[in-house]
Amino acid sequence: MSLLCPSGIPIAKHRHHSATHAYARVSRLSADSSSLSSKAPRVASTSVQRVSRAAANPIRCQASPYSLDPSIASFQYPAELPTSLVQSYDFLVLGSGIAGLTYALKVAEFGRVAVITKATADEGCTTYAQGGVCAVLDPLDSVEKHVQDTMVAGGHLNNPGAVDAVCREGPKAVLELVQLGAQFTTNSDGSLHLTKEGGHSDRRIVHAADITGREIERTLVQAAKSHSNITFFEHHLAQDLLHDEVNGASHCLGADVLDQETHTMTRFVAPVTLLATGGGGQAYPNTTNPSVSTGDGMAMAYRAKASMANMEFVQFHPTAFYSDAAPAAGGRTFLISEALRGEGGLLYNQSMERFMPQYDARLELAPRDVVARSIQDQMMKRGESHVLLDVSHESASKIMRHFPNIAAQCQQSGIDITRQPIPVVPAQHYMCGGVQTGLLAETNLAGLFACGEVACTGLHGANRLASNSLLEGLVFANRAVEASVCHAEYALKHAGSALHHAAMSADFVGSKAPAVLSAASSEWIAATRKELTSLMWANAGIVRNTADMQKGLVRLGTLCQEVRSLVKSTGVTTALTELQNLATVGELIMASAVQRKESRGLHYCVDFPFVAQDQCHPTVIKSSMRRRSEMSKMKAPSHSMRVQSRSGFGAKAPASVKDKSSSQKSRELSRLRSQREE
Repeated sequence: MSLLCPSGIPIAKHRHHSATHAYARVSRLSADSSSLSSKAPRVASTSVQRVSRAAANPIRCQASPYSLDPSIASFQYPAELPTSLVQSYDFLVLGSGIAGLTYALKVAEFGRVAVITKATADEGCTTYAQGGVCAVLDPLDSVEKHVQDTMVAGGHLNNPGAVDAVCREGPKAVLELVQLGAQFTTNSDGSLHLTKEGGHSDRRIVHAADITGREIERTLVQAAKSHSNITFFEHHLAQDLLHDEVNGASHCLGADVLDQETHTMTRFVAPVTLLATGGGGQAYPNTTNPSVSTGDGMAMAYRAKASMANMEFVQFHPTAFYSDAAPAAGGRTFLISEALRGEGGLLYNQSMERFMPQYDARLELAPRDVVARSIQDQMMKRGESHVLLDVSHESASKIMRHFPNIAAQCQQSGIDITRQPIPVVPAQHYMCGGVQTGLLAETNLAGLFACGEVACTGLHGANRLASNSLLEGLVFANRAVEASVCHAEYALKHAGSALHHAAMSADFVGSKAPAVLSAASSEWIAATRKELTSLMWANAGIVRNTADMQKGLVRLGTLCQEVRSLVKSTGVTTALTELQNLATVGELIMASAVQRKESRGLHYCVDFPFVAQDQCHPTVIKSSMRRRSEMSKMKAPSHSMRVQSRSGFGAKAPASVKDKSSSQKSRELSRLRSQREE
């Protein structure tokens, strides 16, 4: 371990506070979301013309109020083990999208960072994000408006503390990307061009034409690859998290990882691990997500007994490009950005009848869940395979200036969007649920943090507001840094024996050994994956019913058992790992969905077609994967999978209930941490 301060000088030469003081600080921050949001620096609305003239230096992490001291570390890397079997780092980052790389750049100022990425560093959902990233930069806009828009879109199931933190701290985080070198679309005067998307009351979407994610990813990858403290491990697939008990609390100690090119396993040991692995869109047959989005982080965290929240809220983007040919297994459907409707695009059925006025007063700019259900209703009533999105009434120059990538993609299918409507259909796009975190991206496993789509911070509630996803990744990656550095110091002082044991116990034999699939196994995996995606669309799609969800849950339980049996008898392969993770994510989605006795946001159940006030709470799942046969009986919380209804995210919960819960948690955390220090 070689923990450094921002200047690059070993931390031992700098004054440092004790882990007790550091934990006390983080505990206070975690316990009081209102103080977190109110004390956060407010970024004044400003023209980015001034910002773009600022020195374009890389993001530098501000010096922490405490520093890490390697002299207290009791963990020493076992020199007798070959590095091909065990690698030791200060921070382990799983995922290389906007959340993972933002975090890596910041914590790299304090120690060595390993970035594990499943494909190439720039392959992931961030790259394919078209629309943009929110930031309140217009003087006529306000943080309060952004907060209100987010709460309304989320069905008021949001965590108000998370919403306020992201909306208030977002502008500063976005402007840091500009400073890092991101080239966003600007107006003629050099200020950032702001567009508008569904659910937003003002123009606040910063974008790079219609390839915003690609530009952000380019910027972050370039910065991270040039940082001497960051090492990339591309084409590496994390298999499972390492966790052990330290002083009575479960700690994450790293992860076991498969090198998909050499077919070898390596154990990465680290006191801090960040999950930034994205979502699980490949659980559905039609998704805008790339092939790497197989729910790996969510499934690994669940197997390690991390809490999962709001998994029933799966967002289907209203407008994905429709083609007669279905996407291949593991493929993705091309997204038609919401910004197209923000710039005047209109929706029609195939008789060229505009239909959104029948469904919502906000018309084409209603939130995504409303538009997606409206489109599906039109398709089902009329027996049509798709609807039409038309922007041809706008000037061709405007269309080509703002949407060159969409125009080029549609042209490949023979559609000139300046003259013809675009055939569109809803497709799975985003998961609002995930690994439950606090306001510092911390999970219930010490040393495990989660940011981005893999996490459920409470920001999105029952439905994500357009372009809030990239923003969430930025803000929570920044928020996780101080708590991560704090925990690294604590772990090096108190969890040395556990870290040493994790390194020494690496043994990749039997079911943990890399394997080569037989032809029969490969065929079975492909067929089972196809069945799984069909099951998810039929039983947990845009519109749901209780009977189908319960039936699907039973079948998913059986599939999970079959996959686990094959894993035990076969070993580690990418295809089998992905199937296991997709089955786990599918089961979590279905198990959460059958619990919600209402229709809110992205979860619409025909048996409960109303919003129920007593259901305004997150669905939290904590358990192992045992006794699946009981899961079909989950009308009430079952022994096999405890589903907790908590008021922490619901905006309508009485303040006294939330305050009591927060203070109790704070006292308990302080008591446990005091015991650890003793």
